[in-house]
Amino acid sequence: MDPVNQADLEWTELDREDATFRRKQLGEAADGADLGCSLYELPAGGRSWPYHYHTANEEAIYVLAGAGTLRLGEETHSIEAGDYVALPADASGGHRVVNDGDDPLRYLVVSTMREPDVTVYPDRDRVGVFVGSPPGGRDGRSLHGYYPIDGDVDYWEDTTSDGE
Repeated sequence: MDPVNQADLEWTELDREDATFRRKQLGEAADGADLGCSLYELPAGGRSWPYHYHTANEEAIYVLAGAGTLRLGEETHSIEAGDYVALPADASGGHRVVNDGDDPLRYLVVSTMREPDVTVYPDRDRVGVFVGSPPGGRDGRSLHGYYPIDGDVDYWEDTTSDGE
C-alpha cells in the first residue's frame, strides 16, 4: 500500500439533473478495504449527490477549501474550510452539500465501507440497495438497484401453492 497523491488521479465528473461535481476516489486508489475516502469539488452553483442517508455506513465531511451550505435534515448550515461533520448511519445522518458561493468548494468524504447497505433518498421517495460491494466500492455487486420507498409487497403475493 503505497501513498497516493490526488494530483496523480483523474477526476470523474457528474453533471446530471441537479447534481454537478467532480470526484477522486482516494480510498479506492490506495486499496483501502474498510475505509473509503473521496475528494469532491463542486463548482459555483454545484450540488452533491441528492439528499440521502446510509443505513449501514457512517460518513464524515471535512471541508478543505471554499464555502457552501450543508443540509442536515430540515436545517441548513454554512460550511467553510476547516469544518468537519460526522454523519451517522441512520436518518440523522441525512445530508447534501451545495456550493452557493463563487469559488470551487473542495471537501473530503470519509466513509466506512460496509455492505450490504441501503441508501435512503427521502426527497425522491426511493432507496438504493448495494449488496456485494458498498456504495463507492470497486468490487462487483450481486444486487444493486434503486426502488420506490413505498414499493413493499407481501411476501406471499403472486406465488403459487406448489412453491414455483
